[in-house]
Amino acid sequence: MCGLSGYILLSKKAKATPEILKEMNAKIAHRGPDADGFYFDNQVGLAHRRLSIIDVSAGQQPMHSQDNRYVVVFNGEIYNYLSVNKTLEKRGYQFQTHSDTETILNAYDAWGKECLEHLNGMFAFAIWDKQEQVLFIARDRIGEKPLFYTIIDDTLFFASELKALKAHPSFDFDMCPKAIEDYMTFGYVPEPKTLYRHSNKLCSGHYFLVDSSTKEINPVEYWDVPHGDAEFEAPSDEETISRLKQVTDLRMMSEVPLGAFLSGGVDSSAVVAMMSQLQDEPVNSIAIGFDVPEVNESEFADIVAKRYQTNHTLEVVDHESFEIVDRLAEMYDEPFADSSALPTFKVCEAARKKVTVCLSGDGGDELFVGYRRYRLHANESKVREKLPLWLRRVIFKPLAFLYPKLDWAPRFLRAKTTFQSLALSHSEAYLNSISKIRLDERKSLYSSSFKQKLGDYCSVQVFKDLVNGKSFSDPIKEAQYLDLKTWMPGDILTKVDRASMANSLEVRVPMLDHTFIEWAFALPTTFSLKGKNGKAGLKKALEPHLSEDNLYREKMGFSIPLAEWLREPLYQKLQSALNEPDFVNQALFDVQKIDILLANHKKGNHDHSDALWSLFMLSNVICSDAKLKASRA
Repeated sequence: MCGLSGYILLSKKAKATPEILKEMNAKIAHRGPDADGFYFDNQVGLAHRRLSIIDVSAGQQPMHSQDNRYVVVFNGEIYNYLSVNKTLEKRGYQFQTHSDTETILNAYDAWGKECLEHLNGMFAFAIWDKQEQVLFIARDRIGEKPLFYTIIDDTLFFASELKALKAHPSFDFDMCPKAIEDYMTFGYVPEPKTLYRHSNKLCSGHYFLVDSSTKEINPVEYWDVPHGDAEFEAPSDEETISRLKQVTDLRMMSEVPLGAFLSGGVDSSAVVAMMSQLQDEPVNSIAIGFDVPEVNESEFADIVAKRYQTNHTLEVVDHESFEIVDRLAEMYDEPFADSSALPTFKVCEAARKKVTVCLSGDGGDELFVGYRRYRLHANESKVREKLPLWLRRVIFKPLAFLYPKLDWAPRFLRAKTTFQSLALSHSEAYLNSISKIRLDERKSLYSSSFKQKLGDYCSVQVFKDLVNGKSFSDPIKEAQYLDLKTWMPGDILTKVDRASMANSLEVRVPMLDHTFIEWAFALPTTFSLKGKNGKAGLKKALEPHLSEDNLYREKMGFSIPLAEWLREPLYQKLQSALNEPDFVNQALFDVQKIDILLANHKKGNHDHSDALWSLFMLSNVICSDAKLKASRA
């Protein structure tokens, strides 16, 4: 695992210096503490930070092809590099190292941009073709590894993290109003946007080519999450386990200590079970516990650890762990409102004391209908399909307005929320169900001046753009597709990447192997959803490998007692952040409305933790940026 950065001049008047790139690269030293490296010519600069995992002695970067035509910087792992090497050797290619970086170089020489079809892994890389004077930049299919870019002084700069781009003295900190609306909706800024108007993320499953004549960056999609109808019958238990074992085995190749996160839930427990059956020595397992029983599931991790006799480590998180709250803005570079970033950092910190590579169970909920929201969405969709949209708006919109809001109540009593949802299209309704902050509350928080800047933009446009031109006969498949295009790269994988890289730890995710995703999406929804039970087929297949408590207990999720912590141990820090002049002076929000929100939450009248945490994280980033800008004045 590594970090990369670089630039390419886009005109004769373009400006960039080796000193700027060295400063950028220094900002991501945590991603690769083992080594750094640089390449410069008249048009391009490439930089790299290395965390050695495979071919520790010979995988230095930037790496040049044997004929010296290509040079590459690469962040990630190519899991099938040995099989790709065999294919390339049959075509006459020779290998000087056992590094997957050399595989990428030879694959690009052999197949050009089609090399991406041959690579199975998590990656972001840039290849400079000295002969054609063309730079090729690509990102993995599901977005496990990040890539940001911006144009400054007619020069394209790119890097693994925004902090490297911010290191440029002319970085444009101008915030994008649409990105703020998206953030307040999702709790993160979905790709390709960033918080900053003139900086972008390269979307997962995309690449672009750029040379000195390039005027605009136009990424090309090379892979998409499947979105057709089911193609396969429900698999046997044996096939399900075989496929899970195969993608797990592929991610266990390492020359450094290897382990796994273990929450005690279905997915992480499944990965540990597969690992235990694939290696002779005990698995190194790492779990997080909380001092609040309602969110503590460490006892279920213990069940798996004892069954498979793992080398188990438990890290307990309490409110004394708050010192990392101040580091979140530095870690993420743009606002990120998933509060599980705190325990994720702590579990990565604990893991790094034992191992350099850790496997994770992420992806199971999205692939096998593990979230309750999928089932609720499907039930509401049945009503939508019986009535046209115009009629539903006529019937349910007034009911939603008249009915008292009962968001605190059990779902079946939350009629206002249900009426609101039934008055919407499928994608609008799903956005409504997953929003950190609902549309009416967002609008009430925004200042008049910010509403003017925002115009008629609403975050539902993110979903509309994604489903445009696609046909979904199954609303659950549509919701899963949207999650894998937004929630997965924007929240889950961003959180895992930043938390792990901040601790110089590599995390691998077996269930996000693209072949596993393609297989899972081709299965009928009935394989996973049996009545009210999600993940039914996966759980059944795992019954010989895991206990009933691990498979069939009520889902807890990986969360902290945020509402409670914001009322007491974090309250002063929260209040201070929301009153910071650098934040208030942006005039994004109605200050009085924020004060009311804060007071009602403090009294325990309402749970406004999602909104307050979102504002807290946004304030931290804005204030951090203000300090950086002031230091350059």
